[in-house]
Amino acid sequence: MRLALPTLITAALFLAGCSSGEPSAFKAGSTAKCLRGKGYRVTTDDAKVGVIAANAPNGGLRANEPGNTLTIAFGANSDDALQIAGAFKRFAPKKLRPHITDVMRTQKNAVLLWTVTPPQDELNKVFACLKG
Repeated sequence: MRLALPTLITAALFLAGCSSGEPSAFKAGSTAKCLRGKGYRVTTDDAKVGVIAANAPNGGLRANEPGNTLTIAFGANSDDALQIAGAFKRFAPKKLRPHITDVMRTQKNAVLLWTVTPPQDELNKVFACLKG
């Protein structure tokens, strides 16, 4: 009995430490700050991020780097992300629709949409900047 209580406390502390590394939902403000630090020109201004991203529950942003533009819409959860992805598909320009899976990614509650298929190093850089 004496050994069980300290073991349970240690296990609970360990699990709490492991789960605190990644947020349950990503948000526009903290992600924008990170992307700026990586050299992107970023705006979270609703008038400039597009209708879908501007109306996302956790905000939206538009990030530019030479040759590519990224729009991220942040839902409240992964279910929102599915609906946001559907909206991006539904309202995509006709020319883009057949190739939208090349330029769109979903990560938890965030839906990312590029104008040009991003190289793997750009994907990694952006995914590393998704913050809560």
